[in-house]
Amino acid sequence: MRKLNSSNAQNQLQMITNCPLTSSLILINGRWKMIILWQINGGVIRFGELRRAIPLITEKMLTDQLRELERDGFVQRTIYPEVPPRVEYSLTPLAQSLIPILEQLLSWGEQNQAIDRVRQHYLGSDAKEA
Repeated sequence: MRKLNSSNAQNQLQMITNCPLTSSLILINGRWKMIILWQINGGVIRFGELRRAIPLITEKMLTDQLRELERDGFVQRTIYPEVPPRVEYSLTPLAQSLIPILEQLLSWGEQNQAIDRVRQHYLGSDAKEA
């Protein structure tokens, strides 16, 4: 565990509390958060539907990421008192304001061959043929 009074911790605290870009990136940081928000953008969705829409995510990771998104005000979780309980997820206005940025990022990725660049980086020069 880091000492809270170390210079590194103090510098990090200054950057987090004084830089809107850094703070924004911290809020949306997570391998799956943007993908989850993108899927929920289609409307109200249940956990099982999300799990099927994102097949590579584990159930635990999906649960953890949804909890963080709910804690940070991006996702609204509605529990219906039924047997078995029904839980639905929807975007909050805060998350809805992020969707145009994700759409721009998608467009940027298409225009700049992001898929090819990632394949080359992670799979090597022969990846383009795959």
